[in-house]
Amino acid sequence: MATDLTAPRTAARPDVAAIQRRTLRLLFTTQIIGGIGVTIGIAVGALLAARIAGTAVAGVAQSAGVVGAALLAVPVTRIMARHGRRPGLVLAYAIGAVGGLLVVLAAATRWVPLLFLGMLLFGGGTAANLQARYTAVDLAEPARRGRQLSLIVWATTIGAVAAPNFAALADRVTTGWGLPPLAGPFAFSAVAFVLAAVVLLGLLRPDPLLTARRLAAADAPAAGPPLAADAPATAVAAQTPAAAPVKVRAPRAAGMRTAWSVVRGRPAARLGIAAVAVGHLVMVAVMAMTPVRLGESHADADVLRLVGIVLSLHIAGMYAFSPVVGWLTDRLGRRAVILGGVGLLLAACAVAGTAGHHTPRLSVGLVLLGLGWSGTMVAGSTLLSESVPAGVRPSVQGFSDLIMGLAGAAAAVVSGFVMQLAGYPVLTLLAAVAAVPLVALALRPVPTGAPDEEG
Repeated sequence: MATDLTAPRTAARPDVAAIQRRTLRLLFTTQIIGGIGVTIGIAVGALLAARIAGTAVAGVAQSAGVVGAALLAVPVTRIMARHGRRPGLVLAYAIGAVGGLLVVLAAATRWVPLLFLGMLLFGGGTAANLQARYTAVDLAEPARRGRQLSLIVWATTIGAVAAPNFAALADRVTTGWGLPPLAGPFAFSAVAFVLAAVVLLGLLRPDPLLTARRLAAADAPAAGPPLAADAPATAVAAQTPAAAPVKVRAPRAAGMRTAWSVVRGRPAARLGIAAVAVGHLVMVAVMAMTPVRLGESHADADVLRLVGIVLSLHIAGMYAFSPVVGWLTDRLGRRAVILGGVGLLLAACAVAGTAGHHTPRLSVGLVLLGLGWSGTMVAGSTLLSESVPAGVRPSVQGFSDLIMGLAGAAAAVVSGFVMQLAGYPVLTLLAAVAAVPLVALALRPVPTGAPDEEG
């Protein structure tokens, strides 16, 4: 199993617990800053795209940001695999800042191709925010991985709540500077991304991933009595050490092909990736069409207000309870929380799909949807991180984010067609059906073994 990096073995061993506390504080801060930058852009992106390119392609422009985050995960994690977390996170935020500036330029010139390019690169901010959750567990104790990962996920809540107010302020301020309406928030996003990158560049030292590799290479990880790869972390932490040394090294070319080779032979890793991707697919499919559903039964004057309330409740379900989800992940085990998350997703589809035009019931469905997403995201990400060798962990995590992003983008596109042809209840039914195979995968016995052992 993974080496317990908190038990010092030599006098020269660094204070891993202190490094981890410092890393978590730093990530928590930059996650708030980066979350504000991402959400400011999301808040006005569709409106700006509609003004520049027309309503018909506004959704496609928004999807470009999602696809960009998924695709950028590949080079970013490749850099992390070779050089550590710090340069990868800094690069992702820097790309996001460039994207924000290109969107501002597109708004000024009304050049549609530049808008799409800018939105694609703007996804770098999202890619950095997603990779931060994995950075939080590089040096985490086995018994606290779920909680510490969920803490970084929870930090996004603060940025998501604060960002809409910043968007309005940014638009007012930059309009006075001569920027076109709705372009200012993207300029502020670029500033936020640059600030997060500078803070990480200067303060994320020592690099947690490189530190974990050095410690793993110096130690003799345990190979004691076999445990399930997704067993509760209390059982993992209590396993008796053995004397089977393991070399942990970064492959020379740890790309997506290497990641797939590793995942293919590890059922626990496949379950982790499937949980993250399926949970995200179901969430995006239902959430994306909820504003349209509200528009079918309310006047235009009320729709924006109701959409804001319902989606705020949904976001609270996604992020606000993630520390509780992380605690349950450590306490009950990864697979148990994944199954609980799937159950919540199915309940959400049932409640939202049968709500009709009853807005309070629809709101309850969206809260359940957010909670289900949180369960699959936190438990799936934790299981994935501890189920693969340290040397290829960043590449596998990037592969997971790529699959998740593409699943979400596909769900956003397909949900519109389903909504138009068959309606919201059928959409929620199909989303529920998509989640069912994850139950079968989570219930399959996972072979025992040491997840950090090189194959």
